[in-house]
Amino acid sequence: MRTLLLLLCVCSHLLAEAPLKTAALLAAGQDPVRIVCIGDSITGVYYHSGGRRAYPEMLQIALQQLHPQAKLSVHNAGISGDTTTGGLKRLDRDVLSRKPHLVTIMFGMNDLVGTPVDVFKKNLREMIARCRAAGAEVLLCTQNSVVETPQRPCARLAEFTQAIRDVAKDEALPVADCFAAFEAVHAADAAEWNLLLSDTIHPNMAGHKLFAETLAQAITGQTVSLRKIGPPAPVLPHVFARIKAAQPVRVLAMPPYDEIIANALKELTPGVEVSVTSWPVAGQSLAQLEASARKVRSMTQDLVIIAVPADLPLKDQAQFHHDYSWIMNWSLSFGPQQWDVVVALPSVAKPALTPEESRHEAFARRLIQAQDLSMIARRSGDHSLPFKILCDWLAHHQP
Repeated sequence: MRTLLLLLCVCSHLLAEAPLKTAALLAAGQDPVRIVCIGDSITGVYYHSGGRRAYPEMLQIALQQLHPQAKLSVHNAGISGDTTTGGLKRLDRDVLSRKPHLVTIMFGMNDLVGTPVDVFKKNLREMIARCRAAGAEVLLCTQNSVVETPQRPCARLAEFTQAIRDVAKDEALPVADCFAAFEAVHAADAAEWNLLLSDTIHPNMAGHKLFAETLAQAITGQTVSLRKIGPPAPVLPHVFARIKAAQPVRVLAMPPYDEIIANALKELTPGVEVSVTSWPVAGQSLAQLEASARKVRSMTQDLVIIAVPADLPLKDQAQFHHDYSWIMNWSLSFGPQQWDVVVALPSVAKPALTPEESRHEAFARRLIQAQDLSMIARRSGDHSLPFKILCDWLAHHQP
């Protein structure tokens, strides 16, 4: 259904344009193909999508699925807070210097706050002209739909979205209409649409997969699904890098992992030095845990283990989504991951969940997957103690 919606949303913008030459290069698989994606924080690698990759990295996966033989590199040139004005200033340095065959341009979310729409369109046209002059094809991309806020009214976003489509039409360019793809999900199920977002404006990894699927279809004319792509490996790069370098490992962990993680790491690597800071959860509501998570970025750690207790109720799904997502968001560094973050499902510590707790766990699992984070889970029929499950999980992910 999701693939069908995507097709219906974007085909009207794709079929009228001539196929991109980049698509033929990918299909041939003979020569290296270079793609650069320029944009703002919605393009760059930040906490919203787990801090290790965003839609440009997922676009590479999608295109390699379609063309396994392709010699492809996709470079992410997204910078938080950027606008088309900033993009123009760094176009030579961050994009054209890489001699791309294709440049994808996705701006608008920050432009709509302070850039007149005519200036926005002028900037897009100048970017297009400079990319073409350098021999690169261009794919314009609309951004995702958002939760209405005073700073970013939906009507204003719609105006800038249409401006992108208008420029593409004038310049005879294809459009990857991500806005339409998000709105198709929204029209079908508002709750499912909300699960594509990490906050009011930034998509999580589930949203970035939708971006990448939409861009891949715009480039190749073929549909592709990234639903089965799990979180990136290795799972604990910072932890095992410190262990390899014989450096101490610093852990911030919710119970019961604050009591067992040190011994679990020592069982895996005897002699490793581990210091643990406990993240208290007793008597805390989900909102209170979200508030305490705001301190994480000011702390020093190599690993954060989130373990939200099973007994916190799932009464208001929207509020649960907000608080749980922000516990994960605040636990991650702002930009590319500077420490590892994993989430333990409640059933690891409490095997026998009530029906309400099982609903909590099922919804939490979706949120964790959407954040592109790895999780510690109890397998069906496994009656092991949490320490054994943790040790087995660490051993499985040891490089």
